[in-house]
Amino acid sequence: MTQDRPVFGIVLMLGFCVLAPLGDGMAKLLGETIALGLLVLVRFGVQAMILIPLIAVTGKPWRMTPRVLRLTMVRTLLHIVGIAAMFTALQYMPLADTVAIAFVMPFIMLLLGKYVLGEQVGPRRLIACVVGFIGTLLVIQPSFAQVGAPALLPLIVAVVFALFMLVTRQIAKETDPVALQAVSGAMATALLLPIVYVGSQAGLPAMSLTMPKGETLWLLLGIGVLGTVAHLLMTWSLRYAPSATLAPMQYLEIPVATLIGWLIFHDLPNGLAAIGIGITISAGLYVILHERANARSGPTETPA
Repeated sequence: MTQDRPVFGIVLMLGFCVLAPLGDGMAKLLGETIALGLLVLVRFGVQAMILIPLIAVTGKPWRMTPRVLRLTMVRTLLHIVGIAAMFTALQYMPLADTVAIAFVMPFIMLLLGKYVLGEQVGPRRLIACVVGFIGTLLVIQPSFAQVGAPALLPLIVAVVFALFMLVTRQIAKETDPVALQAVSGAMATALLLPIVYVGSQAGLPAMSLTMPKGETLWLLLGIGVLGTVAHLLMTWSLRYAPSATLAPMQYLEIPVATLIGWLIFHDLPNGLAAIGIGITISAGLYVILHERANARSGPTETPA
């Protein structure tokens, strides 16, 4: 059994909080010249190329029961849709705004837990959900005024990844996390290859298979590497530190995304969006810290 090393776990999570928005920034940069289908295909193809040899070298168990395999397929489809929606949103919106809106996901997970899984969720946490949604709407409003419906894409990302996390919960204890990512990467690549090829032959601009060269090609491959390494860092961080310790740190993605957006694209959230980001972060931290307090006090406490 892995011994808790909270500081090391925090360092790993910090790495995730830097690499994840950096990969999103690169996707936004390349999305101006690279077709969406190729971006998503390479993202998952690189994941498979990195992790399948890692599974072979380490000897991790990768075989799955029929039930786990079916759920892994559902999880993979959700992952594909979530990544595609995120990459599309980034072509219309500032990086920080897109990431901040997607952080409505914890509230959606809380509501899904209550109304789908029958988990107990008290009134204070429900109020925090409402406040978080209000903050998200404040971020969406200026973007919606500028770009229209694409400003809603990060909400789709949040819903999809909330479902993605719920499916992951169902199989997390029955499969190795690295093996799960490897199998998922292989599944996604096998699914996307024919779709992108047929779309390219049909002349769909979003499915163009024109491969870039030079620096652009390395940046494209870098998106896959960053996405894979970021998720490995998150997975490994949870082996060394409790999720209650690490969850609040994930909100560091938002200021990191803001910094990257400013450095690369000279984008900063406007006043209304900045207020909305602050409200969303505050509401999300309240939910996380309240969950941690409930966990410490034991199951007999009345849910709030």
